[in-house]
Amino acid sequence: MKHYDLAAFDSDLASGKLMMVDFWANWCMPCRMLGPVIESLAEQYEGKALVGKVDVDAQGELAMRYGVMSIPTVIFFKDGKEIGRQVGALPAEAFTQILDQNL
Repeated sequence: MKHYDLAAFDSDLASGKLMMVDFWANWCMPCRMLGPVIESLAEQYEGKALVGKVDVDAQGELAMRYGVMSIPTVIFFKDGKEIGRQVGALPAEAFTQILDQNL
């Protein structure tokens, strides 16, 4: 799982691969609850999709670019475009459904 900064995010986005990106912050309790789910999905989808995290405090520009108003927000990208978004600490199935539909 990648911890994205602006350059790494833009590079992976330009690859056009399926991406799942968790916008989070360390002080956010729901974000911390979602963390193990995201880590598990990163292992499960290794080689099939890029899974990463963006710390909204450190990478505010990315959060603003995608209009992230509440965290955790998980955004899915394919071919460099947003294809889905989930807000809140949701179960893994909420994310696997979108990933599986776009593999």
